[in-house]
Amino acid sequence: MNLHRDLTVPTAAQLATFPVNLNGWRVEGEFAISDEVQKVLRATDVLSRAYIDPQGKRVAVYVGYHAGGKDSGEIHSPKHCLPGSGWLEMSSVRRQLDLPQGKLNLVQAIYRKGESSEMFLYWFQVRDKSISDEFSLKVAEIVNSVLYQRRDASFIRVSVPFEGDERQAQRTAERFITDVLPTLRQFLPG
Repeated sequence: MNLHRDLTVPTAAQLATFPVNLNGWRVEGEFAISDEVQKVLRATDVLSRAYIDPQGKRVAVYVGYHAGGKDSGEIHSPKHCLPGSGWLEMSSVRRQLDLPQGKLNLVQAIYRKGESSEMFLYWFQVRDKSISDEFSLKVAEIVNSVLYQRRDASFIRVSVPFEGDERQAQRTAERFITDVLPTLRQFLPG
């Protein structure tokens, strides 16, 4: 007999309705998730877009939300997915980003694929907590399951392609996060 069952927790609104224009950023393109990839990810809701600002700075954002019910998959770490698709990790550091709303725990990583370099800033979101490592993610999911019957979590990744100027890529990614995160948090369950 199963006495414990985790609830399925929906987003406040579908991620597809996330604004296409926000604080000077506008959508430049949408990335479709193939059925094959979705079968592996098993995300409940996904946002995968490219944005551009008035100065021509480009970022890509991916949000994979997992509602936590029986049909929701586990979050896949980029430490496994990116190398599996041909990206080579050049550096990775866990750090905090100071935002007006408080500190955001995240991973800042540089990956290279052929001649292309890209900076990734990513984190896991469990309720109102930002998490920068897979072990802490699992602990948070277990605690939420035991205390609240919830295993919902999000994976949020912002990436910026660059040629040589790593610091400029970092500033662009951080500015995008600062401009967009308050609105994104309104979509994700607290």
